[in-house]
Amino acid sequence: SSLKDTFFSETLPKIRQITPVEMNESIQDDIVEAPLIAKFYLEMDGEKITGTLEYHYGAHKIDPFQHSKKKQQKIIIRDMEKEEQIMYFIEQSNFKYNGETLFIQLYEDEEVYEFLYTILPQLDEYVEVYLTADIQAMMAEIEPIPNSAVRIDETTNLLEISFDISGVEEAEVTSMLQAVMEKKRFYRMRNGTIVSLENEQFESIQNLVSTLDIKDTQLHDGKIELPAYHSMQVDELLDLKKSYDPSFRKLLQQLRSPEQTSYEIPDQLNATLRAYQEAGYQWFKSLSEYRLGGILADDMGLGKTIQTITYLMSEQSENPHLVIVPSSVVFNWKHECTKFAPHLDVVVISGTRHERATLMELHGQANIWVMSYGTARQDIELLKGCFFHTLILDEAQFIKNYETKTAKAIREINARNCFALSGTPIENSIDELWSIFQVVLPGLMPKLKTFRELSNEKIASLTRPFILRRVKEDVLKELPDKIETTSISELTEEQKHLYVGYLQQVQRDAHDSIAGEGFQKNRMKILAGITRLRQLCCHPGLFLENYEGTSGKLTRLLEIVEQSIADNKRMLIFSQFTSMHDIIRKELEKRHINYFYINGETPAKKRVEMSEAFNEGENSVFLISLRAGGTGLNLTGADTVILYDLWWNPAVEDQAAGRAHRFGQKNVVQVIRLIAEGTIEEKIYELQQKKRELIDQVIQPGESMLSTLSEEDIKQLLSI
Repeated sequence: SSLKDTFFSETLPKIRQITPVEMNESIQDDIVEAPLIAKFYLEMDGEKITGTLEYHYGAHKIDPFQHSKKKQQKIIIRDMEKEEQIMYFIEQSNFKYNGETLFIQLYEDEEVYEFLYTILPQLDEYVEVYLTADIQAMMAEIEPIPNSAVRIDETTNLLEISFDISGVEEAEVTSMLQAVMEKKRFYRMRNGTIVSLENEQFESIQNLVSTLDIKDTQLHDGKIELPAYHSMQVDELLDLKKSYDPSFRKLLQQLRSPEQTSYEIPDQLNATLRAYQEAGYQWFKSLSEYRLGGILADDMGLGKTIQTITYLMSEQSENPHLVIVPSSVVFNWKHECTKFAPHLDVVVISGTRHERATLMELHGQANIWVMSYGTARQDIELLKGCFFHTLILDEAQFIKNYETKTAKAIREINARNCFALSGTPIENSIDELWSIFQVVLPGLMPKLKTFRELSNEKIASLTRPFILRRVKEDVLKELPDKIETTSISELTEEQKHLYVGYLQQVQRDAHDSIAGEGFQKNRMKILAGITRLRQLCCHPGLFLENYEGTSGKLTRLLEIVEQSIADNKRMLIFSQFTSMHDIIRKELEKRHINYFYINGETPAKKRVEMSEAFNEGENSVFLISLRAGGTGLNLTGADTVILYDLWWNPAVEDQAAGRAHRFGQKNVVQVIRLIAEGTIEEKIYELQQKKRELIDQVIQPGESMLSTLSEEDIKQLLSI
């Protein structure tokens, strides 16, 4: 009876949980006590799957949906708890009962996939599932696993990732990858089999696609094509069995360890590179081989220019290289190229619009064009029609704001590859790095909104192969205690006009004086004229009271000061003209830059107080009159010395540099000499170099070299 069944199937198991139960032998033969084995038979019926559920206890079978009136001979102890679990799960799986059979409706592929790959595996935990052949045919016999092979296409320099998928014919691989790219959970093959795409390998392909924002157009013939700059990400993100062709292995090696490459340094380089500069050259070459670019972000004073010139020398091409720089260093670049690579044809593109267009037309075969950012912006229509081998952007913070006209213009220039030089690629915001990379390697970075959401670690990982930065501390062993550089700046148009007029007058006066009364009698007058020319190079306002214009050299100085402060550098600025210091001080105050200042009238006690405060870290700038700086100052808190104007006697300049470069100085000191291009300053510098040896041996520091200037020296200085 049902009461008996209820007792044996429901009550007895509960009693047994509390205490052992012994059964009388007289009833043991009538009782079936065996574990429950549930069997579920499934078959296709149009758009639904029907199921027959059976509970087996030993040799006895029960249909859970049939309450038979037929009297059972045996009493079966049923596992009601497990039966209820099975029934609950079947209901949860969307099976319905129509009075005759269980069924599940499957209209869409999504529902079929859910049934085959989610519901069936879970059913397996509760029941033995039996499938008809037509259901089995919808499931892949073996799980498809994608493998990949990666190579570099030598002609296009594109990365080619080709896939093969176990159990899938080549003709169907592209369609399956398309489903992966669309983040589908499954793929229905042409033969009707539904394949799950939810394994680690397919998910790793999906991760690659979304991280690198791969588009449908980059997939064809079972291959994904990507720019070579994604190489390291492909290696890191693609977590499946992959084989690398030798070309791809070489590229990965060069991106990870460019310093281990061995590109030959050009024989004609007129300099010897330090080891870290040679490593920088290898970095340039490694990236350039694959038409990639990057940012050389070495500290100021480590020789970004010479590393770049060495690279440009090594890349011979029918097309010129284009070097774009701040206007104040256009001629400095020309000067450095002439110094280190005298055989190269280097053309400065400047002048009126017509003159610039003519220069471009005449010098299409030159090795290097140098121009300012302003010129590039104004002449972008002409530049767009050219193709350059390499585009170099010096002081690349000039394009740190993506929306400026300059940045937009630079992005339109066509070049095989591009390198940016900047000691501070990020001054205020990470967006600046993003903006520079839009020119250097467009496509490497995601959209700005996505980029801003990336962690610093992620950004570092993305950009690591394409940014090379060494600070002085990294390469101290290779550096001399003092690095000396010359920064050449151009006179402004107004300054040039004044200078040329005054030069002609001084030349006439000197020529007439020497021809008339002789050099000795007119020495002081001639030297006064030369001093005026030197002042014009510094700033015409030094002796022209109503001069409203500026000075090329002052512009350059202020750029160096702002750059140095951004780099946490601390500097001494020397000039022999106190009125020049007055002009510099006004400009620093305009920019809210705090400074110390001493001249010949500063009391000794005050000097010492200021020196100590500076050495302890107060203020980034110390202005010193060259004469005042001659005695007793120890300013080892500085790591940069700027000589605004040239002294006749280089020994005085050396003494000025020695204010910072003393025993106890932990930093390498950089000495920057500012020289106005095409002026008497260049001649004075040449004369200094010639006489340096003699001065070292004979003359003590001081302006005493003036009295040793010969008539020949004066003629050479004034070109008369």
